[in-house]
Amino acid sequence: MPPPLGLFTVFLAWTAGAWATDHDLPFMEYLDVERLVCLKWGFADMQGNITFQLAVNTTGWVGFGLSPQGGMDDADIVMGGLGPTGSYFSDYHSPEEGRPLMDEDQSYTLLSMIENDGQTIMTFQRSIKNCDEKDFQITAQPIKLIYAYGTSDDIRYHGSLRGTKEVNLLNHKTRTTPPDAKFLSVNVNNITVPANKTYYHCKVMKLPELPTKHHIYQVEPEIENHDVVHHMLLYHCPSFVKQPYDKGCYMGDIGDACFGVVASWGVGGGTYELPENTGIPIGGVDSGRFYRLEIHYNNPQKKEGITDSSGLRLYYTDQLRQHDVGILTTGVFPVSRMPYKIPPEAPQFHTYGICNTSLFSQLVNPIPDLQVFSVLLHTHLAGRKVRVGHFREGKQIDFLGVNENYDFDMQEIVNLGSIKTVKPDDEIIVECTYSTADRTEATLMGLSTTDEMCLAFLFYYPAIDITSCTSRPNSSLLLDTIDDLAEYQSLMNTLPQVQYISDASSKGFAYKNGTVREVMETPTAACNNKNAASRLSTSLVAKAAGITLPLLWIAIM
Repeated sequence: MPPPLGLFTVFLAWTAGAWATDHDLPFMEYLDVERLVCLKWGFADMQGNITFQLAVNTTGWVGFGLSPQGGMDDADIVMGGLGPTGSYFSDYHSPEEGRPLMDEDQSYTLLSMIENDGQTIMTFQRSIKNCDEKDFQITAQPIKLIYAYGTSDDIRYHGSLRGTKEVNLLNHKTRTTPPDAKFLSVNVNNITVPANKTYYHCKVMKLPELPTKHHIYQVEPEIENHDVVHHMLLYHCPSFVKQPYDKGCYMGDIGDACFGVVASWGVGGGTYELPENTGIPIGGVDSGRFYRLEIHYNNPQKKEGITDSSGLRLYYTDQLRQHDVGILTTGVFPVSRMPYKIPPEAPQFHTYGICNTSLFSQLVNPIPDLQVFSVLLHTHLAGRKVRVGHFREGKQIDFLGVNENYDFDMQEIVNLGSIKTVKPDDEIIVECTYSTADRTEATLMGLSTTDEMCLAFLFYYPAIDITSCTSRPNSSLLLDTIDDLAEYQSLMNTLPQVQYISDASSKGFAYKNGTVREVMETPTAACNNKNAASRLSTSLVAKAAGITLPLLWIAIM
């Protein structure tokens, strides 16, 4: 949403003054919906220092941190401000269930502290790879950023003046929207949201006709009810879907066959822009195609009387880019009559979905090398970790995605940091780790928020006609027949997997006897010596040409 007029005036003054050196800090994200907290940052290279500039609409203290879970526990924090006697600034860490403690090693260095037109602007720096065990390691994976602030310089409990946003600090691109940008809006129109914990609404429609092929390059959410809208997805439909409708999803309607992901938004995310050499194709020969907008409403309090008109704004261009983007769904097949249950009271349980790309040739030929650049990982409330292993000739050669601290309410795309090539005979294994320690009943694999999923959406080029490659264990085994958790986990790891491959026309097939391979340990990042942060760079210029750009994320939730 646009900032309030008064804040916008402040923002203009701020841009003309304190932000005059933006070429040194090319990356920017608002950390809150109201755009009261803005972070800019930049770095010269992956082995050097990273500089942050936090601007908050307050004249009190401000705080910023890197967090493993999105909260205070085990967070790496800096707090500072400009008080009556001058600036103050310190590096802290936050132990579990305790107040932040000042670090013995002050790894962050304050560069400037400014109050300007009702804002506090704090600029500081640290080494990207830091050996201080109290500091959070910055890697090429998304990081949960936290912020808090007060209305005075007395640092005390922040109350509601706090928030979290997941950002990939090392793989980011400043978005640019041309002043004459063309866009399509796909929205529901004043629907009534039932007073249910989980509700999926689907609108099947045609988009305005585009007689020639165009590329979508940016997707922006238009959200009316932030408290209940959990995700939105736009799918393209196979040719046999010929009628529109506007009602609840997954009720046996023909539009349930629409599963070619085009665009999406998820909680914790904002506007997403594709790399400048890629685009999602729409229009042309597919101009008469139907599309399905799916909105997931998560309403655990069962609020009544909610009407909603949320949707997505798709920015597009007729200046075609070099590559058509495809999105491949991998992981555990989400819905089946075969009972696949996660046991209750399990502190840790793994599920696996496999994809052997050699099977693609049964639907599409020839199959090119797929250049994967980003991935979206997805489970539900019991999910704790998701990892995507990349195998060649039976051996793991890489990861296509890792999230060791999964958060259901913080779902954004992950940039891989480099393009990874998946060859036609490679295998992909998606491993999800769950905790059901607080549950007394088994958890089903299914669509509800209280069910579970295990999915990874791979973003790649050149696009091919395959839309999904998922699997499930080849068994009709009932959970009740095995009481021992370790025995049940071992059985699920060794059972043959049935793989399901489908294309954009909803043609597909099942292939039995897939194998779950062991996924290697997640590699850990090395660090520099403790004094690295003291080597400051006063003329920091980010080498953006070497940075993989962030992408639109897409998910089935």
